Amino acid sequence: MKTLRLSGLLLAIGLLPFAASAAPTVNTLGGDTRVQLSADLTGALTSLGVSVKASYPARLRGAGATFPIPGGELDLGSLKGEIDHAGGLTLRAGKTEVNLSSYTIDTTGDAPVLTGLVKLNDSVLGRLPLFDIALVGAPVVRGRHARVGSVQLDNAQLTLNGEAAEALNAVFNVSAFQAGLPVGTARVHTYFYEPAP
Repeated sequence: MKTLRLSGLLLAIGLLPFAASAAPTVNTLGGDTRVQLSADLTGALTSLGVSVKASYPARLRGAGATFPIPGGELDLGSLKGEIDHAGGLTLRAGKTEVNLSSYTIDTTGDAPVLTGLVKLNDSVLGRLPLFDIALVGAPVVRGRHARVGSVQLDNAQLTLNGEAAEALNAVFNVSAFQAGLPVGTARVHTYFYEPAP
């Protein structure tokens, strides 16, 4: 029995370096997520009289929005983790102002989702799932076995999450926001580094 336990322990210790090198967990730093907002979303907002502007340091030019990535953490083996963003978007109609900011792409659950901090007239309501993410292709990882590299995801399809739709309808007193409303197409590009052991 002792021999079996010792053999199992030695096998586990021997496999540790392979497991660590196969799927290191890395920190993300820099880069951005760029979203081309859909005509469905911009049309719906215009028809409701809702204006959209970027909150610093995000940028909005026409229907193109850019959100800087200050940090995050990813498992390069499964690509599960979180990618954080700075800035956001502010929706305004009359005296009602809703700010959606501090986005996080969360891939730890059954399906990837983008969450955000929701503020109503500068009062924090909480963090909600905002957009569901459908992947058209696999992310491209450069430098997977190096200590530094990059991750890029193209043509990710964003749709309005049910909770976000319900919250927006309640805030603006409308029924136009529906779960599954196309929000836009996203390109995520960020750099990573493996922390020193």
